[in-house]
Amino acid sequence: MKIAVTSETPQGLNSAVSHHFGRSPYYTLVAVENSTIVSAQAVPNPGAGGHKPGELPALIKEYGVDVLLTGGMGPRAVAFFNDYGIEVATGAQGTVRAAVEAYLAGRLRGYTPCKEHEQGEGGHRRGRC
Repeated sequence: MKIAVTSETPQGLNSAVSHHFGRSPYYTLVAVENSTIVSAQAVPNPGAGGHKPGELPALIKEYGVDVLLTGGMGPRAVAFFNDYGIEVATGAQGTVRAAVEAYLAGRLRGYTPCKEHEQGEGGHRRGRC
C-alpha cells in the first residue's frame, strides 16, 4: 500500500502534516507492507502556488498512491480523488509518521468537512479549507 500525506517540509516521516491538501508544499509518499512503514519519500507539490481542480488527483495517482491523508479538504476534491480510486482521510495532524500510524490503527478514517465547508445561510458553502 502507498499512502500520500500532505506535508509542510521535505523531512519525510518527521515533517508536520499540512492542513490543506492543495496548498501543501510537499507530499510524503509512504510505502507500507504488513502494517509496517518501509519507506518514505517527500516530493514537491507542483500545484502549491495554485492548481486547477482535478490536476492533483491525477498526479498523486501517477505515484501509485492508494490513500491520501491530509488535514483538510473540500467535498469536491474528495470526490475527484475517489474518482481516481484514492481513499481520502481528513483530520490528520502532527507528524507524517503519526498520521500514518493513526490511519493504520484505524483511528483516522473518512472525510470530515472543515468549518469552511459547512453550509451557510441559503445552503451556500462558505470559504475554503
